[in-house]
Amino acid sequence: MHARLNQAQPYALGLFRIVIGLFFTCHGAASLFGVLGGMNGGSIPAGTWPGWYAAVIQFVGGILVTLGLGTRVAALICSGSMAYAYFKVHQPEALFPLQNGGEPSAVFCWAFLLLVFTGPGALALGRLFGRGATEHGEDRASEQAPPVTV
Repeated sequence: MHARLNQAQPYALGLFRIVIGLFFTCHGAASLFGVLGGMNGGSIPAGTWPGWYAAVIQFVGGILVTLGLGTRVAALICSGSMAYAYFKVHQPEALFPLQNGGEPSAVFCWAFLLLVFTGPGALALGRLFGRGATEHGEDRASEQAPPVTV
């Protein structure tokens, strides 16, 4: 069973990337265009700091992550924007995410940080352009890393 799970890992990671990217894209679209249940029934005025810039990062970064184009860089920027949102907007209200309404920011931050280290997984369009390792090349590189002993 362990071997089958290992075989499916790139596809599970690819599906995780697609779902997280779609959620983030929808969040950005709601903020920018007032669609999908967006706040205030309208869009954020262009150039408004930090809301408009965060929404652009959510929308564009979410699309890039969903498609698997420049996944690691896009995920790093998305993760950083969510860390900023958590510590600047939510954390001053209360210590824990459950108390301050920052759970989505914290979860997105950690999900994107995971993608920075794991890469896009399977089903990424970036692989079609020949940039980066192939699906199996990434797996071989991680297998060659020395084991960590405690």
